[in-house]
Amino acid sequence: MLDSNDRERLDALYDRMRAANEVSLGYPAAKDFDYADLDRFFRFPVNNIGDPFADGTYRVETREFEREVVQFFADLFRAPRDDWWGYVTNGGTEGNLYGLYLARELLPNGMVYYSEQTHYSVAKNLHFLGMRHITIRSLPSGEIDYEDLRETLKIHRDVPPIIFANVGTTMTEARDDVRRIVAMMDDLAIRQRYVHSDAALSGGYAGFLHPRPSYDFEDGADSVAVSGHKFLGAPVPCGVVVARKQNVARIARAIDYIGNLDTTISGSRNGITPLMLWYRLEELGIEGIRARLAHSLELAEYLVARLQSASIDAWRNPNAITVVFPRASEALRAKWQLATAGPISHVIVLPNVTREQIDAFADDMIAEVQERKQLAQH
Repeated sequence: MLDSNDRERLDALYDRMRAANEVSLGYPAAKDFDYADLDRFFRFPVNNIGDPFADGTYRVETREFEREVVQFFADLFRAPRDDWWGYVTNGGTEGNLYGLYLARELLPNGMVYYSEQTHYSVAKNLHFLGMRHITIRSLPSGEIDYEDLRETLKIHRDVPPIIFANVGTTMTEARDDVRRIVAMMDDLAIRQRYVHSDAALSGGYAGFLHPRPSYDFEDGADSVAVSGHKFLGAPVPCGVVVARKQNVARIARAIDYIGNLDTTISGSRNGITPLMLWYRLEELGIEGIRARLAHSLELAEYLVARLQSASIDAWRNPNAITVVFPRASEALRAKWQLATAGPISHVIVLPNVTREQIDAFADDMIAEVQERKQLAQH
């Protein structure tokens, strides 16, 4: 039993987290969710061990709901009707690891190409897998430099390429054009290849944008990873990876101990997050997701306009919910928990963000800039 000191510590932690949650604008984690209907399931040791599309011996699981979640994203990513498979992951890093793992098994001598704006975890995944790789330059927007990629592919035409495409870079939400990259490889007569799309943030809504970004299976991707907690919202990190079923079949192994197939990264898998994502998708529906996107896009445009009106060099990529501006002061970064890299900081206008929060942040930043100008004049 907890004593009074332990309870006080928990109460203090709760108060600290609640306060921090109200002023976090720099990191992709939607906060407008309520999973109270699922509280009763925390009484069970829920474990989706093994393949979500095969029944196992252990039955305290949510595979039925996991399959529906994967089906939703397979449809969203325009996966081939009879050639897709996927599962609910612990987040985008695991989804990317899975895509690279499949690529390595298919092309053991392959070379991975990714831009310098790729998420930091990718280099770690490549180290885990022992895969050769080349970093490609990025354009000012954060998108991959297609000319640099083309010239590098030409130099290494004897090595099968594994393309790691960003569908929303960490700092600027730039999206690499998968269809353009595939056409480039076609033009170079490169037939053996693999394309993975890291759609951690953008994958939750990219399919509803106009024009639609080029990132999914119809565009030439072989696997796509998305985070569940970023745009949809969840109290714990989670995600989904979808891949071509024929490629997954190459790594599947039957395991007697669990009465199931070993096709995922981990053995024991979270059975609660598939239930959360299912609940969220059922609660929102397609129209609810569209409404969330419209809200975020409108407020992102509004924030850019407010900052630019004060001569602050704010911008965003087309149809992005990430607003980029010159590196914020330490005080602003601490107050609003702003992500910063080199000369820039950003705000991610998630669906939970309100106009009042945007105005409060913009007021803070504008006041700080004006104060610095006044000090410089004296």
